This record gives sequence, C-alpha cells and structure tokens, in this order.
Amino acid sequence: MTDTLDRTEDEQTAAPSRAEAWLADFETALTAGDPAAVADLFCTDSYWRDLVSFTWNLVTVEGRAGVRDLVAETATRTAPSDFTTSEPATEDGGVVTAWITFETAVARGEGLLRLREEDGRDRAWTLLTAMTELKGHEEPRRDRRPMGAAHGASKERTTWKERLEQEAATLGETTQPHVLVIGGGQGGIAVGARLRQMDVPALVVDAHERPGDQWRGRYKSLCLHDPVWYDHLPYLKFPDNWPVFAPKDKIGDWLESYVKVMEIPYWSSTRVTSARWSEPDQRWDVELVRDGRPMTLHPSELVFATGMSGKPNMPEVPGADVFKGEFHHSSAHPGPDAYRGKKVVVIGSNNSAFDICGALWEHDADVTMVQRSSTHIVKSASLMEYGLGDLYSERALASGVTTEKADLTFASLPYRIMHEFQIPAYEKMAEVDQGFYERLEAAGFWHDWGADGSGLFMKYLRRGSGYYIDVGSAELVADGEVALVRGQFDHLTEDSVVLQDGRELPADLVVFATGYRSMNGWVADLIDQETADRLGKCWGLGSDTPKDPGPWEGEQRNMWKPTQVPHLWMHGGNLHQSRHYSLYLALQLKARHVGIDTPVYGLQEVHHLG
Repeated sequence: MTDTLDRTEDEQTAAPSRAEAWLADFETALTAGDPAAVADLFCTDSYWRDLVSFTWNLVTVEGRAGVRDLVAETATRTAPSDFTTSEPATEDGGVVTAWITFETAVARGEGLLRLREEDGRDRAWTLLTAMTELKGHEEPRRDRRPMGAAHGASKERTTWKERLEQEAATLGETTQPHVLVIGGGQGGIAVGARLRQMDVPALVVDAHERPGDQWRGRYKSLCLHDPVWYDHLPYLKFPDNWPVFAPKDKIGDWLESYVKVMEIPYWSSTRVTSARWSEPDQRWDVELVRDGRPMTLHPSELVFATGMSGKPNMPEVPGADVFKGEFHHSSAHPGPDAYRGKKVVVIGSNNSAFDICGALWEHDADVTMVQRSSTHIVKSASLMEYGLGDLYSERALASGVTTEKADLTFASLPYRIMHEFQIPAYEKMAEVDQGFYERLEAAGFWHDWGADGSGLFMKYLRRGSGYYIDVGSAELVADGEVALVRGQFDHLTEDSVVLQDGRELPADLVVFATGYRSMNGWVADLIDQETADRLGKCWGLGSDTPKDPGPWEGEQRNMWKPTQVPHLWMHGGNLHQSRHYSLYLALQLKARHVGIDTPVYGLQEVHHLG
C-alpha cells in the first residue's frame, strides 16, 4: 500500500513537468515546420480537435496521418507559439491531463491535453485547441470594459441611451448589418450577444412579437429537461436561485430581458421572405417584412439560427378532410386545457410526446400514445447524478469546475470515442433504475439504450431524436395510466385513428409528435433548393447508426463552421451548444469582418442532401 501511495504521489509531482516537456517538443516541431516530428508526438490512436485556431474550421483529425496532414497544411501560416500549461497538470490512471494556453499569429487560444505513455514516451492521446480571442480585437471585458461615463465637460455630449437610439434608427436604413441572423431564439440571441461584444455590425430578426415567444407559445407544461448549470447563456449566467428546471415562460422572460441587457440589435415581428446571394456585389439581398413594411437588407454574412431541427415534420394525413376532431403537430399544441374528458391520440414517443401525454392526463383526458419505433428513456435524477454531475452541477462548481471548464472538457472528448465515456454512465443508470425499466417494458414499451448502449447524449448528437428525459410521464405509461399502442399511423376516419395493421383508436384530438426535418429545409424555403442541396444535411456525425448515415464526418454536419455555400452559416442546438459554439462562430465572422485571412482547412464535403 505504501509503495502504491508513494508512486501515485510521484506521478502527480511529475505530471506538470511531463506536460510542459511535451508542449515544448510540440512547439519546437511546429516552429520547425516538421509535420512528421509533430505526428510522432501523438499516440498511434489519437485525436486532435481544433476549434478555429489552426483550421478556421471545426475539425477533428485522427491518428498520426491526420495530425501530419493538419500540420502540413496549417502550421506555417498559423505560426503557433507560447504553448504552456495554465495550471498544474494532473495524472490519473496513466493519463496526464493539462489545461493549456497558446498563441497564433492572429489569435490566442486555450485547450486541453491528455498524454499517455506509448513506446516509452509521453504522447498525446487527445488534444483540444480552441481560439478564444483575436489579437487587436479583444472583447471589452474585465479590465478592458467600457467606462460608461465620459468624465469632463463637452458640448457635443451624447448619452449612452442616445447612442443606442441613433444606432437603432439608422440600422437597416442608412447602415447595413455585416451579419444578419435569421431566428431570434436561444441560438440567434447567443450569437447576437457575441457579435455585439466583438463589435461586429449584426442584426437578429424573428417573426415572433417578442423575444422569448418561441418558448411562451409552446404547451403550458413545458419546462427545460436540462439542469440550470448546463443552460447558461454567454456572459450572463442565471442567478443562483434560478430553478433547476426552468419553466418555459420563465425562460421566455429571461431571453427577452437578455436581449435588452446585452443590447442586442433585434427586430421582432419580422418575417424573412427570401434571400439571394449577389456575386457582383458580394452580398446577400434579403427581402423581409417588418411590422407589415417590406424592406431589403444587404448583409455580407447570413446565419440561419432557426432551431437545431428545422421545420416541423408533419406527415401527410389521409382522412383529414373527413375527421371531425382536431389534429396538429406537437409544435402547435396549445396545452391540455380544452381537452378535458376528450379522447386524445399522441403519435410519437419522444420528449414532446411524453410531455404532452403527461399534461393531458393531468387534465383528465383519455390519452393513448402510439409508439412507432424504439425510444431511449433516462430518469432525470439519474441523468443529473451520473451523466452531468461531474461537469454541470453544484458539486462540480464546488470542485472548481466552472461552466467554461466544463464546456471545454466536454469539447475535448473526440466524437469518435465519446460513446466509450458515455456507456459506463448509462450502465449505472440501468442498474440503479432497473425496476422502472422492467415495469416500462412489461407495459409493452419498446426501449433501447442507443445503437451501442451509449444512451441519450450520443442519440442527440447523432440524430437529435429518439429519447425522453423522464420527469414523470414515463411512469404514467409504465403504470398504464397512459395507454400504449405500438404501430404505424395510416389514416383518419370521422372519429378515429387507424393504424397500418387495421387497429382503430377513437380520437377527438390527434397530436403528431413526429419531430422535425433537417435545418436546410429553411434554406430551401428562403433561398432555393439548389442552395439547400449545396449545403446538405445539417446535424449528425456520420456514425452509420439509425438516422445518422455514414460516412464518418467527425464533427456536427454544417454546424457553426464554413459550409459549401460561402457566407452562409448554420447555428443551433440546445442552450449549452448555443452558448459554447456561438463563440467560435462569432470569431469566424469577426475575422472576416476585419479582413483577417481565413483559409479553411478540411471544408466539409456534402454526402447527404437532407
């Protein structure tokens, strides 16, 4: 026991010097422009994920061949330097972990390095390099924050409020935004705040009457299923008395106040009708209607922040003309109040379907869920304890894991092997909640743990669907309070849903909780189908698991990075991704605005149209 303890203490003492020694060798090889020497510093099975700093892209390369190619293409023009640890490295289980900082010719960055011993040498197993700011274009934060007050006397004085009012009056009239963000939900607001702080002329537009209406307009029982520590927006964290799971209207009010406090140029009640790229003018011509008034804007960059999943996936409904009841997509569901005592059929078995079923049951509706395919369910408490607790929780904060550290830690896990980190957590959840899963499956529910047992988050990254975080409604299915039928929808009659096998389900209301299409559907609607096809499918990794066809792509398709359509960008995801990845999108847009050369390494190919 003493020998083991002494060895562990020796390893912890040695870890910082091992990390610094590797970084010194890494910088020397990079400076020498020697791709082979850099590659030799990596393990045979290794991963380097770069967020903008070397590649002006979001790219993960694998193995020594991938490292060699990235270095050969980027190192000379990037001119990386000053690699060092930002705090003492640690060692656990044979892996040295080090937080790092570095510089390039035009930027500063940070990252996370993991070393393993291979062939008697410390070699990189994973490396994350992430740009944090552009030199000469630092954000006005902390010791660079604006004074606010202009001390002294001046006859030309204008107040802060007057400057904001003048800016608002000229925007879209005598001045044009460099960036137009279509969609003013959490994603559009997050990148709008980033661009504001980076002094990029930008405008966020949204069809709703007020910021936050995207949330207020949903069914009344909707709450966030992710905990508060995971959901902060950039710059302004939720207060420490904020509910763990925020109700939709509270989120709506927070987004509205955030727009005001962060002074984001934001047009509500504005509907974009079309957009066309003008090659001669090197700009977009965007037609829109603001408060009933037609207008044209001419941004240089166009960001679609219309939601991770795009347009509602509403199927054809044979029999719609004869059905005497009501039917709608889950995105249009108003809530349960009008359906007390009614027979309701909810087609689908993911998050929205369960939430809607639960709320309808609480209001004494007779509810039947139609499950079309298997679904992964995880208990909320178990997810928080075993899935998120080490990174996003009060426990994590108490151990020094800030939101920023948690984001980078998560980002440092390569998508290729992320499932290996997820599987043990979900195996633990299956053990802890075994009784629940037995009851659920006994009720006839078709449950899965993902294609490889890696659970909810990998399903989310791969396909954006196929799961439910149980906050109570799955218990209703397990207990038979909500009836469960497995099958496929076929058509409606005057008063029922008919499945493909002929079974008939009486219905006064049918809710199609059938998900959403790829984001490039919005591009097809507002630009054209040819541009949507050039862009290709959005979201997914190419894992060749259900609804995420190969080939392997290594990053989220088309998200937060350059696409095959120049000057067109896609931004979406949950609150965590909107917060974290809005930084890298904004840095890319800022660099282009100020004329920094941005040669893109590894531009994504298009394998799927949507």
